Amino acid sequence: MQITKNIAIEEYTYDLPDSKIAKYPLGQRDKSKLLIYNKGKISEDKFNNIALHLPKNSLLVSNNTKVIRARIELFKETGARIEVFCLEPFAPSDYNVSFAQTKKCEWFCIVGNLKKWKQGSLSKQVEIDKHKTLLTATRIRSHGEAHIIEFSWDNENLTFSEILESMGNIPIPPYLNRKSEESDNNRYQTIYSKHKGSVAAPTAGLHFTETVFNTLKSRNINRHEVTLHVGAGTFRPVKTKTIGEHEMHYEQFIITKDTIPNILKNIGNITAVGTTTVRTLESLYWLGVKLLDKRIENNSFVLHQWEAYNLSQNIKASDALNYLQQHINSLQVDYISASTGIMIAPGYKLKITNQVITNFHQPQSTLLVLIGSIIGENWHELYKHALNNNFRFLSYGDSCLIMP
Repeated sequence: MQITKNIAIEEYTYDLPDSKIAKYPLGQRDKSKLLIYNKGKISEDKFNNIALHLPKNSLLVSNNTKVIRARIELFKETGARIEVFCLEPFAPSDYNVSFAQTKKCEWFCIVGNLKKWKQGSLSKQVEIDKHKTLLTATRIRSHGEAHIIEFSWDNENLTFSEILESMGNIPIPPYLNRKSEESDNNRYQTIYSKHKGSVAAPTAGLHFTETVFNTLKSRNINRHEVTLHVGAGTFRPVKTKTIGEHEMHYEQFIITKDTIPNILKNIGNITAVGTTTVRTLESLYWLGVKLLDKRIENNSFVLHQWEAYNLSQNIKASDALNYLQQHINSLQVDYISASTGIMIAPGYKLKITNQVITNFHQPQSTLLVLIGSIIGENWHELYKHALNNNFRFLSYGDSCLIMP
């Protein structure tokens, strides 16, 4: 593990001209270009042909999280603009419970133009379906780089979810260098998004259409969905010299009682849609190992940044998953909530994931490090090919299928 921690982030940099960053999505989701890496060989196609490149009779796992309108614009009496970016719920800490609140709730937030908001509360009048309310935001205290903000309102007919949906803006990535537009409300969501909670889209899934799903079905490629709420940390570049010094962000995910049986039936033949799905699948394995190692107390399902590298390494995937499933069954619940901060870096060997569909990632990002952990130094050739052949990069860009 120490060798992994000592990897210099400079090894994961490349020159990304602004002209290569897709500022807007293509007109049709599934017409994006597809770069295929198959055991060292690189080829090209269109995304609508993705099913032709995946193994027949396999399982495709995707992340069905839904991006919330997390950016709230408020103004002081002086006219100073304050942006409150909701990251994740603090009290209540459960997403669904927080969204359902009708009086108040507290969230971890990033505050833009903080120096202008030294004290007091900020308020804004909102009208939703003829229901008026005054939303008030109050700073409670700092929490690392974030702040705990209390939101309160005076109309019990409105939930916090409805308020966000009405007055918030979709948090498109900062590297797009533009404000969100009406089209982003639809295009910065996958067509299968269901569960609200993300502040960034699981962008590998943005290419899928019903037509593509029908093609998958014709090749007997089954689908399963997991839920991991993508945090703002996914955009955070590594600013430390080594990846071991970087503090990984935690993200919440849900394990439903049918997730593990689906995975077990397809061990060895699983394609993950996006790095968030990779993190979820791999974390499932390690939570099973933690249970076997008697390292989970009070049903607190948390996987820390480097923990996977220190756990037992020789446990079969089926054994770890079966043990986790037995534990979930013993709790007599439909799902359990978990949290992962796993850092997938060179030295890590995938336990559940066999193929990955992903976009092209920022230089010096943990996502690029993850790709490097799967295909090693070959990521340089892959990205060089993409840059030299007019592939579009980052969230609204083209896609890549990695078959190591």
